[in-house]
This record gives sequence, C-alpha cells and structure tokens, in this order.
Amino acid sequence: MAGPVLPRSLLRALNELLRRKRYRALLAVIKGFRNGAVYGAKIRAPHALVMTFLFKSGSLREKLQAILQATFTHSRNLAYFVFTYKSLLAAQEKIHGSKWQFHSFLAACVGGWLVFGENNHINSQINMYLLSRVLFGLSRLAVEKGYIAEPKQDVFPWFAALVWGLVLWLFEYHRHTLQPSLQSSMTYLYDDSNIWHDISDFLIYNKSKPPAK
Repeated sequence: MAGPVLPRSLLRALNELLRRKRYRALLAVIKGFRNGAVYGAKIRAPHALVMTFLFKSGSLREKLQAILQATFTHSRNLAYFVFTYKSLLAAQEKIHGSKWQFHSFLAACVGGWLVFGENNHINSQINMYLLSRVLFGLSRLAVEKGYIAEPKQDVFPWFAALVWGLVLWLFEYHRHTLQPSLQSSMTYLYDDSNIWHDISDFLIYNKSKPPAK
C-alpha cells in the first residue's frame, strides 16, 4: 500500500514546485540545458551516421565510436551553451531590473566564447551554419530598417550564382581552405566522378572494390 503512495506524493510536490513563479528563471535554465542536450543529439546523430558511413574508413566499431563521440560532443556543447546563455540572461535582468537587447548579445557572446570557441570540426560546422543564417537575417533586417533599398526584383538567383561560383572556385584551386566534410562531399561529386575502370565502378560503385585475397 505504501509503495505507490510515495511516488504520487513526490510527483505532486514536483509539479507544485514547477508551478511556482519564484523558481521560474532557474527552472528555465535547467530545462534549457535539457532541451539543448536532446536537440543536439537529434541533429548530430543522423548527420554523423550518414557522413561516417559514406566517407570514413575503418572498422564498424571505429565508425560507431566516431558517431557516438560526435553526437555526444554536439549534445553536450549545445546543452552547455543554452545553460550559460539563459543563466547570464537571467542574471543581467535581475541586476538591471529589465531586459535589454544588449543583454542577449552579451550573454551569447560569452557562451559562444566559452563553449564554441574551441577550433574543432563540430564547433566549426555549427559556427559556419549559424554564420550563413546570421548574414541572411542581417540582410533582411537592413532592408526592414531602410538601411538598404528593397530590391526591385528577386536577387536570390544572383545569390545562388555567387555562392556556387565561389565554392567551386575554392574547391578547384584552394581546396585546403574548405571545411573537411565539405571537401569530402565535393571530392565525391566532382573528382570521383572522373574516375572509372569498368561498369562496376561507373554505375554500381564509386570506386572499384579491392580484389579478394
């Protein structure tokens, strides 16, 4: 009889705690950490799975270890960043008594420096992903604020032409400047498609399988 009662009472107490406005900022930080960890794992796991099995060599165990390591790193870093950002945001708001736009920028700068400042392939991918979105957002904001005149025609085709022109020029003549995973993808598309020996590695396989020993 006593067994089921304790969990229900504990659950009731936890739910009551979660409803209290007094602890809302702290609880938001904790849930932010949780959401960062979950979202990071959801995003990285399928990406790491595909990229590892497509482009990396090694045993199955080594590939699985690489996938788990990449997923853990992405999940951990995103959880740490959300925790840091929301903590600093809450602290600034408590000190100043109100929320300013600069608070968000400053808190994110500190979090970016602490969590995503290490130059590794995971952080590099995340930072470059964000950079493209930031440039898009700033361009739209500049038009909304009137700093840039709104284009009279769709400029997206010009944007696409410039992006693809630059990336292929870099790949062909300055390949080392591109991020490794992008190099691997483009090597598969543009270099490996120039090499074949027979129908097997022309249509079925990308490269000929080594002869059986």
